[in-house]
Amino acid sequence: MIQYRTVGKTGIKVSNLCFGTMSFGGNADEKNSIEMFQSCREAGINFFDTADVYSGGRSEEILGRCISGCREEVVISTKVFYPTGKSVNSRGLSRRHILEAADASLKRLNTDYIDFYFVHSFDEETPMEESIRALDDLQRQGKILYPAVSNWAAWQMAKALGISAKECLARFELIQPMYNLVKRQAEVEIFPFARAEQLGVITYSPLGAGLLTGKYGMGKRPGMGRIIDEARYRDRYRYESDYQTADKLTEYAKQRGIEPATLAVAWVMGEPAVTAPIIGARNSQQLKASLAAADFDMTDEMRAEISLMSATPAPATDRTEVLLPNWT
Repeated sequence: MIQYRTVGKTGIKVSNLCFGTMSFGGNADEKNSIEMFQSCREAGINFFDTADVYSGGRSEEILGRCISGCREEVVISTKVFYPTGKSVNSRGLSRRHILEAADASLKRLNTDYIDFYFVHSFDEETPMEESIRALDDLQRQGKILYPAVSNWAAWQMAKALGISAKECLARFELIQPMYNLVKRQAEVEIFPFARAEQLGVITYSPLGAGLLTGKYGMGKRPGMGRIIDEARYRDRYRYESDYQTADKLTEYAKQRGIEPATLAVAWVMGEPAVTAPIIGARNSQQLKASLAAADFDMTDEMRAEISLMSATPAPATDRTEVLLPNWT
């Protein structure tokens, strides 16, 4: 069953599954979107993630209508960074774009505040101080409760927390990295960083864009899907080893009479640093396997067995032996 965990040091409790609404207004029409939202609420999920660029703002609009009768019961996150208009200033993490984008998201979501407001990617052209101060102003205005960050490296987030501490500005309280059985880079520095700084972590793509659902394998491809239809996902999951891992997970799941997608999500949930994986779907039927992860008992032994299906990423330093006092 769904359990609830506290996001870092915020005191806010969220379900240990978060539903991502990237499909709302795109692969899922409004009817399917509402049905999925209701299925999530019935399962006990109270955390919903979106972004201003999903379906050109339609995702936020549909989610806004979904939460209209239960706003006080749910936790909402959305994001800013990617282009939202034709203007050269309608993108990035400048003060101007952050403030304008936040107001636009509030309007589309039909709410007075956003619980967690993510910077969606790293902006090399804008000083961190400017972006962080803009987020601090939004918090002081009551438009967001906490700043959050997605797709930044650990060193970038560490630098941002240092700026926040030095300047007495609101700090990032929630981070959102990619993480699944074939994309495990977050284990090296991001998860240890999050634990050390007491940050909440919601991870995206637990199914690897459908790779880990049983539909893919060596020489096995569905007729359609994100990896088939979209270049960025074909590039992201282009290695032969990815499909070997998919085959191993599918066979492991078959031997135990469970859906591979359920195992893939439960494996992510078993990472101690993860507050909640973000699950998503095109329709309610597709959603069921991911929701079932909440009821699956992923033992430490089973998680270790599944972890062996893919390569463990190299450590952050070249010194892998245990260092004792007086060693060099």
